[in-house]
Amino acid sequence: MFGFDPMVLAIVGLAAIAAAAVAYGVLFSEIEAQQKTANRYKKVKAAETDTVKVKAARDRMAEATKRRKSIQDSLTELEKKQEQNKKVDAPTLKVRLLQAGLAITESQFYMFSAAMALGTLVVGLILTADMSHAPAFDILPVSTAQLGVIATAFVMGVGMPRFMLGFLYKRRMKKFLGEFPNSLDIMVRSIKSGLPLNDAIRLIAMEGQDPVKSEFRRVVEAQQMGMSIADACARMTATIPLQEVKFFGIVIGIQAQAGGNLSEALGNLSRVLRERKKMLGKVQALSMEAKASAAIIGALPFIVALLVSITSPDYIKPLFSDPRGHLILLGSGIWMSIGVFVMRKMINFDI
Repeated sequence: MFGFDPMVLAIVGLAAIAAAAVAYGVLFSEIEAQQKTANRYKKVKAAETDTVKVKAARDRMAEATKRRKSIQDSLTELEKKQEQNKKVDAPTLKVRLLQAGLAITESQFYMFSAAMALGTLVVGLILTADMSHAPAFDILPVSTAQLGVIATAFVMGVGMPRFMLGFLYKRRMKKFLGEFPNSLDIMVRSIKSGLPLNDAIRLIAMEGQDPVKSEFRRVVEAQQMGMSIADACARMTATIPLQEVKFFGIVIGIQAQAGGNLSEALGNLSRVLRERKKMLGKVQALSMEAKASAAIIGALPFIVALLVSITSPDYIKPLFSDPRGHLILLGSGIWMSIGVFVMRKMINFDI
């Protein structure tokens, strides 16, 4: 066993520490210079990286600004086109027939109206030929019943065909709104699978459901005649004057001018249309009580008149046989029509 003197060990340790201190003192300036150089290099490298990041961020901001300006210009142009379309007069009868989906001409519509008026007049005159009523006015050589027949024939010839046209128009628009989101979903899946927009529209024109199918077929025919796809889609509002179709035309127009993810835009549009449909259903459900009340109030005078005529015909007879009763009926009809119009405005909501 070797023996070590503690004093010797202490001297050796102190000598090592002194040597290290002397070496550190001699090499301190060089070590500090190396550290400063390394720190300076890191700062320069970080500055270069920050410059690249700043430049990339500036490029992205410039691209976003350019795209935003392009979209704003597109929207401004579309708004100008819509303002020009608003200045156009109300749609003609030919356009209304197309919007209602009727394959008849204006002449056929007028002939149908005249036939309804003439048929109503002939049937009414035959039924009232043997009826003797007091004249409504002394200066008129026709009876009250004949005046009623003439008024009824006028309403059937002028009002009823247009009422039927409006009914068919609303039914077609409702059917279009029910099928349009499904067609947009098909377009989104087609575009995501790699098909171009033109082929997606042709797919709807061949495989879709009417009336969406017929409207997209018109778009395809307009493209074949040389019209751009954006103008052809914007033209759909001529036969389907709905806000949803305007949205579709705006999306296609912006994509054609500014670019972007068309499938995402159409998917968002489809989701918005479905949400609008849900909101409309909620509004209709909430307003159903008001509609039922309006229907009961509107039908109440006719129900009371029918019940009184059945139970006490002599009591209500002067209302129909006396000229003063005719004036009362006329005034009551006018006021009731005003009330029905006001109630209709109160219970109808636009979404």
